[in-house]
Amino acid sequence: MRPNSNDDIDPNAVNPDGSPVVRVRLPKKWAGEQFAIADLMMGANHIRVRCYDGITRMGRIKGKIKKRAWIREGDIVIVTPWSFQDEKCDIIYRYLPPQADWLRKNRYL
Repeated sequence: MRPNSNDDIDPNAVNPDGSPVVRVRLPKKWAGEQFAIADLMMGANHIRVRCYDGITRMGRIKGKIKKRAWIREGDIVIVTPWSFQDEKCDIIYRYLPPQADWLRKNRYL
């Protein structure tokens, strides 16, 4: 048993092409999560988002990320549509710019 496996992780790790290693959370399809783009700030923790299934929904910022991640127009987020109202959803994750670039480069977006 190894006492501390974090010693092997290099905080300055780079890929062979020189780009930094990026860890990206992907939507869990089995849980109904999908990509969306923040379209319009509505106020009171609500944002209009354009989901990748073609529907524009009213997104609600969940309390877990309300103070941690400031979401702006144009940000890429992960949403979970409501099961009983298809025009509403919960915003559960916001991607940082390097993560969004990685998603575009690897054709997730």
